[in-house]
Amino acid sequence: MAENKTDTCYEDLSVQMFQLYLERSGEHQAMLECMNRVLPTEFKRIGEGKSCLDVMGVGSGGGQMDVHILTLFQSIFPGVPITTDIVEGSLKLTDNFKALVAKTPNLKTAPFSWHIMSSEDYVKQAKAKGDMKKFDFIHMIQMIYYVEDLAATLEFYQGLLKKNGRLMIIVEAANSGWDILWKTFQKDLCTFSISDYRSAREVKAYLDKRGLKYDEYPCPNEFDISECFDPMSKVGCELLNFFTARDFYASFTPETTAAILDLFKTKCSTQKDSKTMFNSNMSCILVHA
Repeated sequence: MAENKTDTCYEDLSVQMFQLYLERSGEHQAMLECMNRVLPTEFKRIGEGKSCLDVMGVGSGGGQMDVHILTLFQSIFPGVPITTDIVEGSLKLTDNFKALVAKTPNLKTAPFSWHIMSSEDYVKQAKAKGDMKKFDFIHMIQMIYYVEDLAATLEFYQGLLKKNGRLMIIVEAANSGWDILWKTFQKDLCTFSISDYRSAREVKAYLDKRGLKYDEYPCPNEFDISECFDPMSKVGCELLNFFTARDFYASFTPETTAAILDLFKTKCSTQKDSKTMFNSNMSCILVHA
């Protein structure tokens, strides 16, 4: 695959909407709190007795979570070399990631291998080469919605783990607001970049079917979406566009827009202090080697 080719749902205006969502939702902070609670013990187990560590990020976006993960690893194993492979389809977000690495003192000289392609293309490329690198820790944060074949994807990356390795999957929790929205309006929403919505429920169903061992940790989060109910609010409209992965008011019939907004208020959220707080709970799933 050509180095400058991209294959992602996050390009151009989508990147801007994604950044707006992150700012409004507090999602990154919720994930950081979860990782700080869970990963130190896991990392000590993963890296015990090893002279080097190999980490992979799949669908890493702008790299904020990766930088935190690598810094955490370094704090637990100071002086131990760490290599990092990144698989990310967005050239724009990869450039943001590289800029973040360049201004992070502890990572300026760390070796990175950049694979600017979709997960599917990386899998094809790795299988074609036949000499697949193994990893101590692989993370897939909020990206399993965009893979073509969930089972094949999880099977491949779990198979890349070294002894005592872990595959971390962070995904929307079953029965979260996202899960309810996309399952209820699946025929209307699963038509473009997301063809089959998955939450933690689908991930765990596959792992259970395969008999794979895993641990699940809650990653609670909620945020105010009151502006989504004001059609004159620019922020509200942009959030709705991100939630539905399309131009909300231009893409659906008035009946569908009304039904989605009603679902947001009655099923996906709770009312607190005159605010509509969207349930964006996530699950952190650690799959064993």
